[in-house]
Amino acid sequence: MRYRLTLSVLSLVAGVAIAAAPHVVRAQQKSPGAGPVVVFETVKGTIEFETYPEEAPKTVAAILDLVKRGFYNGLRFHRAEKNFLIQVGDPKSRDMSLQDWWGRYGSGKPIGVSEITKKRRNIKGAVGMANTGSPKNADSHIYILLRAAPELDAKFTVFGQVIKGLDVAARIQKADILKKATIRE
Repeated sequence: MRYRLTLSVLSLVAGVAIAAAPHVVRAQQKSPGAGPVVVFETVKGTIEFETYPEEAPKTVAAILDLVKRGFYNGLRFHRAEKNFLIQVGDPKSRDMSLQDWWGRYGSGKPIGVSEITKKRRNIKGAVGMANTGSPKNADSHIYILLRAAPELDAKFTVFGQVIKGLDVAARIQKADILKKATIRE
């Protein structure tokens, strides 16, 4: 009897703990149909975003390849606009003396296709590809939206969504370092 009571109390306590923190559990779960999760370890904390290979297969493949090759490791966020977005992906950002040139260079391999869909919008936490006038020119510059920006819809490929660390993204400032980017299946 004593065992049953203890087990019941433990079950009740565990249930209350889970009910009290459901956002913690949900924040780390991927959406149905989502692909691998990209993890950015920054100087301000960790940002995780799921990818959408069904809607943007070439974009996701290109970004995952860059992450696997360590392209993003050590880059600085070359753009950080409070209450709008943060952006990373310029290899020149490793050099502080070239700060005036940040945002102009990429990996050198444009994705070459526009994968804009009506399904993926520029909502808060959206992860998309910056480009130089055409979505086909997108290369390695990734942006994370800190607020909804419907004015960007139909102009940029959205290929992911932050599932953890949007508060970290909001604290990122220009020149903060992306220490390491990895992939979690």
